[in-house]
Amino acid sequence: MNEKSFNRTVIVSVLLAASFVALLNQTLLIVAIPPIMGEFGIDPNQAQWVTTVFMLMNGIMIPITAFLIEKFSSKALLISAISIFSLGTLIGAITPSFEILLVARVIQAMGAGILMPLMQTVMMTVFPPERRGAAMGMSGLVIGFAPAIGPTLGGWIIDHFSWRFLFYTVFPITVVVLILAFFLMKNVTDQKKVNVDFLSIILSSFGWGGLLYGFSMVGSVGWGNPVVFVSILVGAVTLVFFIIRQNRLENPMLNFKVFQSKEFTITTILSVIMFALMIGIETLLPLYVQNVRGGTALQSGMMLLPGAIITGAMSPIAGRMFDKFGAKGMAIIGFTFMLTATILYMNIGIDTPILFITVIFSIKMLGISLLMTPLMTSGINALSFELIPHGTAMANTIRMVGGSIGTAILISVMSTSGKGSAATNQATSMLDGIHAAFIVAGIMAFTGLIISFFLTKKVGVQTTSAMSDSKAT
Repeated sequence: MNEKSFNRTVIVSVLLAASFVALLNQTLLIVAIPPIMGEFGIDPNQAQWVTTVFMLMNGIMIPITAFLIEKFSSKALLISAISIFSLGTLIGAITPSFEILLVARVIQAMGAGILMPLMQTVMMTVFPPERRGAAMGMSGLVIGFAPAIGPTLGGWIIDHFSWRFLFYTVFPITVVVLILAFFLMKNVTDQKKVNVDFLSIILSSFGWGGLLYGFSMVGSVGWGNPVVFVSILVGAVTLVFFIIRQNRLENPMLNFKVFQSKEFTITTILSVIMFALMIGIETLLPLYVQNVRGGTALQSGMMLLPGAIITGAMSPIAGRMFDKFGAKGMAIIGFTFMLTATILYMNIGIDTPILFITVIFSIKMLGISLLMTPLMTSGINALSFELIPHGTAMANTIRMVGGSIGTAILISVMSTSGKGSAATNQATSMLDGIHAAFIVAGIMAFTGLIISFFLTKKVGVQTTSAMSDSKAT
């Protein structure tokens, strides 16, 4: 353990800034798809890859991060991740072709995939157990708020400037964060003498990547397309081999022993349901506004903004509530809010006031804010200290895969039900499909509510870090 003194506030601030910029880019380009199509002369199925490829590479990198955190110092890893992300951002701003733009997004995602697990691991390392909830509340602010404001910010920038300014705006911020990381970041994690297992990296990439790719393509090509079936099959089979190999290695790249903890397993399942509902509904609502009601991308983003603000404001509060009350009660209340909001969405019509839609979304995001930090913190607290990097990487990976699967299911239900609708016009048919998707979302939320009752009221921490209690200020 590194015994040098460090300032928690400074380290956490740098990590939050870096992670915020990285997560913002998950959704920042969603509203840029039409102008990108116009500039490069491509169709919607090609253009959607500016967001899909980011999520895909992000999902591939996150499992590898557990190994990287053990192999390299937290300072070196943070500087490397921000540098890689900055390079991708610069390339995206000056790209001469759509192919190079995709390369830029892959490079961005390589850096972004490291930052989220690194931030959470460092937070769980530098704070004692009784303060981890409040600390992870700041993490929840970033996870919930950054992606939620992406469409709004992106819509405003595109309304006033070129889509390239989405990259030009982000690049100087990443440079500032890089400079701060160089001078202010300290090494706060333990390093181990672990060897690179290239086979594990390959299996992990094809396993998680295959699942993410397959499910992310459902919205574009449908479940019956061979690309979807083959990708999911290859991903699932490869993932089985990856798990078998990890269980046989003395120092696995990603340690599946974290699932020996009942609490970690339950909180991970609930996190998957929560994230799938969050991403799925945030995908359905812009389709409702733009395709059913004929609104703009900026209007869609503005509709989501109040919910994002609520998430940002509530996440630190939820973290402190977790420290005092534990995860069980908060999870029950959180899923109750989400179920209530989803039921209300089942009856929206073409003329439903946008204000009403916005208020319902805000209720849903209030539920999300009560779930995100408590679930993650409760699950990690149930693990021994040496398993924390693996727990954070595992939780983030499965949550991302779950978000992809949940979105694919909801979009598929919407498309199938819309095509089978007896409605006479396209807008009404899509609305029927959206209603069906919200019914499925309601079933998911109800399932999460039931599972919440199996959580432990308050989890005791397995093993704590000496660093957490002594040298930090």
